[in-house]
Amino acid sequence: MNEPNQAADAVVVQNTGRGQFQQEVVWGPHRLIADEPTGVGGLDSGLGPYELLLASLGACTAMTLQLYADRKHLSLKSVRVQLRHSRIHAEDCAECETKSGMIDHIERVITLEGGLNDGDRARLVEIADKCPVHRTLKSEIDIRTLEEPS
Repeated sequence: MNEPNQAADAVVVQNTGRGQFQQEVVWGPHRLIADEPTGVGGLDSGLGPYELLLASLGACTAMTLQLYADRKHLSLKSVRVQLRHSRIHAEDCAECETKSGMIDHIERVITLEGGLNDGDRARLVEIADKCPVHRTLKSEIDIRTLEEPS
């Protein structure tokens, strides 16, 4: 994928021509494949869009916790973040503003390893909500779609 007008800070996604859904995701020198499972017509050759979203949240969470632990000299040896996405009825979410219809639900389970006391563990769980991707997902997001002339 060679895009002469590609901005240095832009992620570019383009179909590969292989399969119905397979996409090449490029950012600078980094490349990965996104796809859908075979059950919905994909080749199952990469993570799907929601898995990529969960991966972003999980990676940001783990990085944020490790950075905080390093700064506070906590003995955090490793962080494991397990995530699941689903859609739930809004009325099943007591702390949600939306009260009707379906809403997206992300379950995030964090496993912290190391010589941490209960207070350190509780603080790290609080800090998880401060990762930049978490904040973005919880905030109002303005997405503007433009068409580039060919």
